[in-house]
Amino acid sequence: MYQELLLATDGSEGARRATDHAIELARQLDATLHIVSVSEDGPHAETKSDQMRTDLEDEAAEALERAEEKATGHGIEVRETIRHGVPQEEIVDVAEDHGADLIVVGTVGRSGLDQLIVGSVAEEVVRNAPVPVVTVRDES
Repeated sequence: MYQELLLATDGSEGARRATDHAIELARQLDATLHIVSVSEDGPHAETKSDQMRTDLEDEAAEALERAEEKATGHGIEVRETIRHGVPQEEIVDVAEDHGADLIVVGTVGRSGLDQLIVGSVAEEVVRNAPVPVVTVRDES
């Protein structure tokens, strides 16, 4: 049923918990795990390359590498993608582009005003994904 799993990671605690969950699902289902990390582009990212952009790219690459190492250590077949843009949009695009059957994403347990101000990548993925989404909450 689920042979192509998509894991979205940013290296946060919620993403690390989602990584563990995605690896276990992939192992049990004998599925391929496609890992995506998004370097969020700022408003002037196209016109100037600065230290902040480089830091964001490095963070995305490091998050992806940590998840990939963990998954391959469990014998999971892995594919990787780093994207640039709005995280929730890029995650949904990757799911569509690569034929994902299921998306696994971490979330922070925010509610009320925090949720309205900060927003939620996971919530937007759930709303817009073409496939089922498993959200894994961090322990906070």
